[in-house]
Amino acid sequence: MFDPKYKLTDKIVADLTHIAETKAIIDRAKLLPKAEIRLRHWALIRMTHSSTAIEGNNLNLRQVEAVYARKKINAPVRDIYEVQNYLKALRYIEQAVKKKSTVTEKVILKIHRLVTDKTLRPDESGHYRKSAVYVVRRKWGFPEETMYTGPDAKKVRRLMADLTKWIAESEGQNINPVIVSGIVHQEIAAIHPFSDGNGRTARALATLVLYARGYDFRRLFALEDYYNKDRPKYYAAINIGKNYEERRVDFTPWLEYFVKGFKEEIDGVKTKTMTLSRRKIADRMESQIYLDPRQLKILDSLDQMKKVTVKDAVDILKVPRRTAQLELQKLKKLKLIKQVGRGPASAYVSG
Repeated sequence: MFDPKYKLTDKIVADLTHIAETKAIIDRAKLLPKAEIRLRHWALIRMTHSSTAIEGNNLNLRQVEAVYARKKINAPVRDIYEVQNYLKALRYIEQAVKKKSTVTEKVILKIHRLVTDKTLRPDESGHYRKSAVYVVRRKWGFPEETMYTGPDAKKVRRLMADLTKWIAESEGQNINPVIVSGIVHQEIAAIHPFSDGNGRTARALATLVLYARGYDFRRLFALEDYYNKDRPKYYAAINIGKNYEERRVDFTPWLEYFVKGFKEEIDGVKTKTMTLSRRKIADRMESQIYLDPRQLKILDSLDQMKKVTVKDAVDILKVPRRTAQLELQKLKKLKLIKQVGRGPASAYVSG
């Protein structure tokens, strides 16, 4: 049975209180739809860049942005795959939250499959490891140093089952979502259930827990940025033992680091949202501040697809054609989109 030990120190409690207060400010901030969507997409780009960079991916932020926009770049194929994969995993997370899917082993395996598509063998991608795993440190001119030895491969399935059971039970125990997310992150790293892609899976899963429990902060944060800014500090915080038995003794040091990082990232989000919400908005734009979920969904998709047809809107919204047309006309009237072409060839682009 998985029963994580940790203490809610004064520092952790103070940071959690600050996060909750900041959440209320961010939730209330008035943002124009386009501004919010751009911030959200920039968060996805930052998350993807930092999470893959931690594992050695060499694409810079602008190259990741280009991959996000489906543009061709000159870079190693594996690096491109890793970025594409992480973006797919984050989109899957968003869909899982919308469907109110519970965090099961199947969901975790799906995330891993997406993260490692085309970079691991098919029998390893989306499957638990079947052999021993070690985390080693390599320094030029020095022999490899084993930093961590994962639990026996035969124990992985049981440990993962115990973890998913605890995740489900934690919701009824009213544990703060940030604490649950941090523990999940640490435990996946400790079990190291896969031959590769453990770190990316752990970080993506931690994000899923936050989103699913109402701590999505309008999906404007990228906690991975905090880890990537000081990787040695991240490694030191998450590596709290030489083997699995040592690492799971006390989660408190890791949680102090994790919660502090979340607080700092959310403070950054607050600064951005407050700056945007304070800007003077023309009278004609005031009515555009609050759009219904369907309209936001169309704008969100348009930002990625660059052009949307009525048929696209039907697929995006899962509604009848007439309903999709009405939503497009509303956005057109608000001058957020404009129509190009006529008849069957007509489509909509950003206004």
